Amino acid sequence: MGLSIYSDEHFMKQALNEAEKAAEEGEIPIGAVVVCENRIIAKDHNRVERLNDATAHAEMLAITAAQNHLGSKYLNECTLFVTLEPCSMCAGGLFWTQIGRVVIGALDKERGFSNFNKNIIHPKTDLKLAVMANECEILIKDFFKKLRGN
Repeated sequence: MGLSIYSDEHFMKQALNEAEKAAEEGEIPIGAVVVCENRIIAKDHNRVERLNDATAHAEMLAITAAQNHLGSKYLNECTLFVTLEPCSMCAGGLFWTQIGRVVIGALDKERGFSNFNKNIIHPKTDLKLAVMANECEILIKDFFKKLRGN
Protein backbone atom coordinates (compact mmCIF):
# COMPACT_ATOMS: atom_id res chain seq x y z
CA MET A 1 0.00 0.00 0.00
CA GLY A 2 1.39 3.39 -0.99
CA LEU A 3 1.73 6.50 1.08
CA SER A 4 -1.48 8.53 1.24
CA ILE A 5 -1.09 12.08 0.00
CA TYR A 6 -2.97 13.19 3.12
CA SER A 7 -0.85 11.29 5.64
CA ASP A 8 1.35 12.91 8.24
CA GLU A 9 4.34 11.22 6.62
CA HIS A 10 3.52 12.74 3.24
CA PHE A 11 3.42 16.27 4.63
CA MET A 12 6.52 15.66 6.80
CA LYS A 13 8.35 14.66 3.61
CA GLN A 14 7.42 18.08 2.21
CA ALA A 15 8.85 19.70 5.35
CA LEU A 16 12.01 17.61 4.90
CA ASN A 17 12.29 18.91 1.33
CA GLU A 18 12.26 22.43 2.76
CA ALA A 19 14.89 21.43 5.34
CA GLU A 20 17.11 20.12 2.55
CA LYS A 21 16.83 23.49 0.80
CA ALA A 22 17.99 25.15 4.00
CA ALA A 23 21.02 22.85 4.20
CA GLU A 24 21.92 23.64 0.57
CA GLU A 25 21.85 27.34 1.48
CA GLY A 26 24.08 26.83 4.54
CA GLU A 27 21.20 27.25 6.97
CA ILE A 28 20.40 24.89 9.82
CA PRO A 29 18.20 22.34 8.03
CA ILE A 30 14.76 22.85 9.46
CA GLY A 31 11.67 22.92 7.28
CA ALA A 32 8.04 23.72 7.97
CA VAL A 33 4.80 23.21 6.07
CA VAL A 34 1.34 24.51 6.99
CA VAL A 35 -1.60 22.43 5.80
CA CYS A 36 -5.26 23.44 5.74
CA GLU A 37 -8.01 21.16 4.42
CA ASN A 38 -5.37 18.68 3.18
CA ARG A 39 -3.65 21.39 1.10
CA ILE A 40 -0.26 22.95 1.66
CA ILE A 41 -0.93 26.66 2.03
CA ALA A 42 2.54 27.71 3.19
CA LYS A 43 6.03 26.29 3.46
CA ASP A 44 9.48 27.57 4.23
CA HIS A 45 12.82 26.76 5.79
CA ASN A 46 15.29 28.49 8.04
CA ARG A 47 16.55 31.75 6.56
CA VAL A 48 18.37 33.20 9.58
CA GLU A 49 21.72 33.63 7.82
CA ARG A 50 20.31 34.74 4.47
CA LEU A 51 18.07 37.39 6.00
CA ASN A 52 20.44 38.23 8.86
CA ASP A 53 17.42 37.86 11.13
CA ALA A 54 17.50 35.71 14.27
CA THR A 55 13.71 35.32 14.09
CA ALA A 56 13.65 33.91 10.53
CA HIS A 57 12.98 30.37 11.69
CA ALA A 58 11.14 28.01 9.36
CA GLU A 59 8.08 27.91 11.61
CA MET A 60 7.77 31.69 11.91
CA LEU A 61 8.12 32.20 8.16
CA ALA A 62 5.60 29.46 7.37
CA ILE A 63 2.99 30.65 9.86
CA THR A 64 3.27 34.23 8.60
CA ALA A 65 2.79 33.02 5.02
CA ALA A 66 -0.20 30.90 6.11
CA GLN A 67 -1.80 33.85 7.90
CA ASN A 68 -1.33 35.98 4.80
CA HIS A 69 -2.80 33.23 2.62
CA LEU A 70 -5.88 32.89 4.82
CA GLY A 71 -6.18 36.58 5.67
CA SER A 72 -6.40 35.67 9.34
CA LYS A 73 -4.16 35.82 12.39
CA TYR A 74 -5.60 32.49 13.56
CA LEU A 75 -4.65 29.09 12.19
CA ASN A 76 -6.96 26.95 14.31
CA GLU A 77 -8.01 24.87 11.28
CA CYS A 78 -4.40 24.26 10.21
CA THR A 79 -1.59 21.82 10.93
CA LEU A 80 2.08 22.74 11.08
CA PHE A 81 4.54 20.02 10.09
CA VAL A 82 8.05 20.84 11.27
CA THR A 83 11.20 18.73 11.08
CA LEU A 84 12.56 19.78 14.50
CA GLU A 85 10.72 20.62 17.70
CA PRO A 86 10.10 24.38 17.79
CA CYS A 87 12.08 26.63 20.10
CA SER A 88 10.30 28.73 22.72
CA MET A 89 10.03 31.71 20.34
CA CYS A 90 8.32 29.63 17.65
CA ALA A 91 6.13 27.85 20.19
CA GLY A 92 4.99 31.25 21.43
CA GLY A 93 4.13 32.24 17.87
CA LEU A 94 2.16 29.02 17.49
CA PHE A 95 0.31 29.80 20.72
CA TRP A 96 -0.81 33.19 19.43
CA THR A 97 -2.01 31.72 16.13
CA GLN A 98 -4.05 29.12 18.03
CA ILE A 99 -2.86 26.57 15.50
CA GLY A 100 -5.01 23.45 15.53
CA ARG A 101 -2.27 20.85 15.33
CA VAL A 102 1.52 20.58 15.32
CA VAL A 103 3.34 17.53 13.96
CA ILE A 104 7.00 17.37 14.97
CA GLY A 105 9.72 15.27 13.37
CA ALA A 106 12.71 15.16 15.72
CA LEU A 107 12.74 16.36 19.30
CA ASP A 108 15.26 19.08 20.17
CA LYS A 109 16.79 17.94 23.44
CA GLU A 110 18.68 21.20 23.89
CA ARG A 111 16.51 24.07 22.64
CA GLY A 112 13.05 22.62 22.09
CA PHE A 113 10.18 24.34 23.87
CA SER A 114 9.29 21.22 25.88
CA ASN A 115 12.59 21.53 27.75
CA PHE A 116 11.48 24.88 29.13
CA ASN A 117 7.71 25.19 29.15
CA LYS A 118 5.45 22.43 27.85
CA ASN A 119 2.42 24.67 28.37
CA ILE A 120 3.57 27.34 25.92
CA ILE A 121 1.59 25.66 23.12
CA HIS A 122 -2.07 26.68 23.05
CA PRO A 123 -4.20 24.30 25.16
CA LYS A 124 -6.43 23.49 22.17
CA THR A 125 -3.47 22.57 19.95
CA ASP A 126 -2.97 18.86 19.35
CA LEU A 127 0.65 17.69 19.29
CA LYS A 128 2.03 14.66 17.51
CA LEU A 129 5.66 13.76 18.06
CA ALA A 130 8.33 11.75 16.27
CA VAL A 131 6.89 11.55 12.75
CA MET A 132 9.82 10.48 10.57
CA ALA A 133 12.07 11.38 13.52
CA ASN A 134 15.02 9.34 12.25
CA GLU A 135 15.09 11.06 8.85
CA CYS A 136 14.80 14.48 10.48
CA GLU A 137 17.59 13.74 12.98
CA ILE A 138 19.94 12.38 10.31
CA LEU A 139 19.58 15.53 8.20
CA ILE A 140 20.52 17.78 11.12
CA LYS A 141 23.35 15.55 12.38
CA ASP A 142 24.86 15.29 8.88
CA PHE A 143 24.67 19.06 8.47
CA PHE A 144 26.62 19.68 11.68
CA LYS A 145 29.16 16.95 10.88
CA LYS A 146 29.91 18.68 7.57
CA LEU A 147 29.97 22.09 9.24
CA ARG A 148 32.51 20.87 11.81
CA GLY A 149 34.50 18.92 9.24
CA ASN A 150 33.92 15.54 10.90
